[in-house]
Amino acid sequence: VQLQASGGGLVRPGGSLRLSCQAFGFPLDDYVIGWFRQAPGKEREGVVSIVIRDGGTLYADSMKGRFTISRDNAKNTVYLQMNSLKPEDTAVYYCTLDLRGWDKTLDINEYDIWGQGTQVTVSS
Repeated sequence: VQLQASGGGLVRPGGSLRLSCQAFGFPLDDYVIGWFRQAPGKEREGVVSIVIRDGGTLYADSMKGRFTISRDNAKNTVYLQMNSLKPEDTAVYYCTLDLRGWDKTLDINEYDIWGQGTQVTVSS
């Protein structure tokens, strides 16, 4: 059971990136996936959560309107489209899995399996 995050990089303020989170060894269908991020010197914070089976989502307030989560069940992958990026979005972004899969949540304690993280740097 493994999650692999990818798609990070260096982007200018106002730019966009799409992160991917692919699951290996199990189907995502019955679970909840979350994206979290951690900036240097700060605690890991929730970005967005999605219930795979029904597509229900929960966004952190600061990401609403800029970030969009989506899923491709055939590819067993969840995407995070990030637009209008700001320097304060600079962080390592992690995808994570809630094995109980009941409901969307940004509570970090609800998540069981973590990917390795991908670095997003927003700078001019």
